[in-house]
Amino acid sequence: MAFQFPRMRDVHQQFETRRVENIPQTVAEQMATLNLHEKVLPGATVAVTAGSRGIANIAEILRETISCLRSLGAEPFVVPAMGSHGGGTVEGQLEVLRGLGVTEDSVRAPIRATMETVVVAETETGIPVHFDRFAHEADHVMIVNRVKPHTRFIGPIESGLHKMMLIGLGKHEGAKVYHAGIMSYSFSEMISAVAGRVLETCRILGGLAILENAKDETALIEAVSPQNFAVREPELLKLACRWLPTLPIDDVHLLIIDRIGKNISGVGMDANVVGRKFNDHLATENDIARCLRIMVRALTPETHGNGTGIGMAEFTTERCVAQIDPVKTRINCMTSLHPEAAMIPITYPTDAEAIDGALQTIGMVAPGDAKIVQISDTLHLTRTRVSEACFPLVEASDCLSFASDPYDFPVDKDGWLSDVRQWRNCAAWPSWPRRTTEGSGGIWFSRARVRMNSRAIW
Repeated sequence: MAFQFPRMRDVHQQFETRRVENIPQTVAEQMATLNLHEKVLPGATVAVTAGSRGIANIAEILRETISCLRSLGAEPFVVPAMGSHGGGTVEGQLEVLRGLGVTEDSVRAPIRATMETVVVAETETGIPVHFDRFAHEADHVMIVNRVKPHTRFIGPIESGLHKMMLIGLGKHEGAKVYHAGIMSYSFSEMISAVAGRVLETCRILGGLAILENAKDETALIEAVSPQNFAVREPELLKLACRWLPTLPIDDVHLLIIDRIGKNISGVGMDANVVGRKFNDHLATENDIARCLRIMVRALTPETHGNGTGIGMAEFTTERCVAQIDPVKTRINCMTSLHPEAAMIPITYPTDAEAIDGALQTIGMVAPGDAKIVQISDTLHLTRTRVSEACFPLVEASDCLSFASDPYDFPVDKDGWLSDVRQWRNCAAWPSWPRRTTEGSGGIWFSRARVRMNSRAIW
């Protein structure tokens, strides 16, 4: 079957960002600011949280956090803090951690996993507050998590330390309760009500907030005392929004994503990046990216069959659908009250047929004139592919450059598209003009803009 696809070119997208160069030293320095020697007695047990996201350097960060606690004479251990992920089972959650490189050997501490929770309190509205049993039995709890925009909810606090205390340590039961509560109360109201009770009753020692840059690298590690969680996390979220990667082109007829998964984002693909935060299938005025159609080619191995987010795409392949574990996906999407995220898109036998089908639904635009962008995933956007209709936009951009000559659409004789591969070392690329934005601390934000509460944050 002959397909009329446009020519493509590889594009390099420049993100100038800060990066933590020495993780062990940074963790030690930040942990020291909490003055834990005044709170942690020798022999005290400390539960340290480990989530399901693919956080850069997470095993090393956890290992150094544990080392700092052990230097005080404490007995730290790791607890999986990931709500219903991993199919809502102990072995499933341990499997998720192994896939992220988090093992007892890598963090040099025991991992204690359970799906049992203790109801430690109730909110003023009668919502039970669930907390991981092992964490509750520990003398202290250390919250470690990445701070970033949530893929669905919006507010001064989204995904970070608070969410780890609620959804992560709430396990499957807590996650079900809190997501149900969000149907009656706002996300911010739920965060405030439940987090307040957790901080009062669960001996939270402190938090280690992690921020990443647009290259999926560790950009900031900051220790936060429990009494400052509510003040500092909104400030960190603003930074995380500024450092969020973006698609090379804002207006896209077809976005092709090589892989989605829970290690990439809570809904497989970051809705903030692809422009589906407020509506699963339509960009709104609060989104920056506007993708008319999305095609997903595969799941990541690290997602272990959890296909949450596949329902945000309009097209996929039989090969991708075969990778989905329906039980894990169903449990996750039902728990989060987002059943639409598990819905299977229109499915074709091959990539080429799926792409051809998608291009038939973009209106009065010939396939050769379609604006197509292909990315590896929403965490890695340094290297992308764009179609010929996008070439003038690349040429006009000061943060994009071509990394190849034009070539025919890269599908093989069997109809399979080749992956976008990320460069390991971009040192050979030419210097880029340094631009700063007032109040940015000298960091070039390029095109990135993120809106919260319908207001742009620069």
